[in-house]
Order: sequence, then C-alpha cells, then structure tokens
Amino acid sequence: MRGRIPGLPSPVPVVSRLPAVLQEDEFLQRFLASFDESLAPVFLTLDGLASYVDPRLAPEDFLAWLAEWVGVRVDEHWPVAQRREVVAHGALIHRRRGTAAGIADAVRLTGSGVVDVDVEDSGGTVWSSSPGSELPGSPRAALHVRVHARSQDDVDVRRLDAVVRAVKPAHVPHTLEVVLVAGNGS
Repeated sequence: MRGRIPGLPSPVPVVSRLPAVLQEDEFLQRFLASFDESLAPVFLTLDGLASYVDPRLAPEDFLAWLAEWVGVRVDEHWPVAQRREVVAHGALIHRRRGTAAGIADAVRLTGSGVVDVDVEDSGGTVWSSSPGSELPGSPRAALHVRVHARSQDDVDVRRLDAVVRAVKPAHVPHTLEVVLVAGNGS
C-alpha cells in the first residue's frame, strides 16, 4: 500500500537545501527532483506515524504487524473491525491473562456471534485471622466456560476452544459449552 504516489509533492525538496548558486542549475534541479519523488512517501509516512501504531487508524495490512507487537494472534479471515478491536485490547488481554475476567474478555473479543460469556473456576482465595479455616473452591483445578450465542452457526467452537486454551492457566483442564439464547440476549 505504501510506496510511490505519482505527483505527491515533497514537503522538503532536496534542491532547496543546496546553496543558492547550485539551486539555479537546471540539470541539478531535474536530477534532485527524482530524489524528491522517492522521498515524498517517506515524509508522508513519518508525518502520519502515530496513525500507523494506532490499531483503529492503521492501514489494514499493518494490523498483523501491530498484533505481533502486542503479542496477540489475529486471524486474517476475521472482519477488519474485529481484528482492530483485538489488537486495541492486546494489553488488557495480557494483563488479565489466566483470570476468569481475562478469559471472558478474550472469548468476547475473538468470538463473533457471542452475546455473553460466563467463566466458572474451581479456585478461590480466602483470608482469616484464625488458623484452620475452611478453604474455598475445590482441591482439583477446573474451568468451565459457558458462551451464550443466538445461533450455533454464529459460533466457531474450535476457535473459541483455542482462545480459551491460549489464555487459561496451562495446568487447568477446561470445558466449553455453547448455550443458545433467544431474542436480543438480555
């Protein structure tokens, strides 16, 4: 997408940087104009650099590169808007990785057709001033992810299972359930 753009003027022509006596040489003007033609897209890119690193503004072919920067995987078959959203939330996904909220966020962002997500885990935390208190949760780690969708066709179960596997703690087995909801899902 980026490259030479015919007729794009250079904001800083090379000939203008020469001493005045050399600026009047017609051959030198024509010769340096070819450099201006090559440098103009570079200046344009540098002027718009902030938009290249903003996932909501970056050119479509830059999204995969940005995804690598933030360490998230995007499928090139996803709609562009969904890829932009996943890349924009890359830091959030990593910050919450392995938590129930993080798993739910990752499934919501990557699952098209997902209305809601419930994550049940067997763990828990407790604080007590008296020793010997009963511990919460179950001694066996387990994770159950329930995805609410309007239609079974709206949900790619393999993709969601891969997402859960990627963001859950590695030692915790998981199950994935798709529950169909009627209407608007509320």
